[in-house]
Amino acid sequence: MADNNKRKIWIQLADTNQIALSVNPDEEENYRKAEELVNTLWTKWMNRFNSTSSDVLARVAFQFARLYLEAYGENREVNDFLTDLNQQVDALLGSDE
Repeated sequence: MADNNKRKIWIQLADTNQIALSVNPDEEENYRKAEELVNTLWTKWMNRFNSTSSDVLARVAFQFARLYLEAYGENREVNDFLTDLNQQVDALLGSDE
């Protein structure tokens, strides 16, 4: 999509300065949800841990990175399974593709 179709939005994570982003309009909702998830967890953990804002934000970043890696691994396993299944079906059907 061309840059001229993008819109500029501002997000704020924790108590940091606002960040300007150029996003496709159909992706803005995901950016807003991500901002909300980070801020919700940051607020919860600021109340839970006796720590600085930057330390809590680092914990939040680590948590999301860990969750991303778990999801990535699970998706890779599903993809490998589906690839194997597809090959088995092709073999049963005598497909040459």
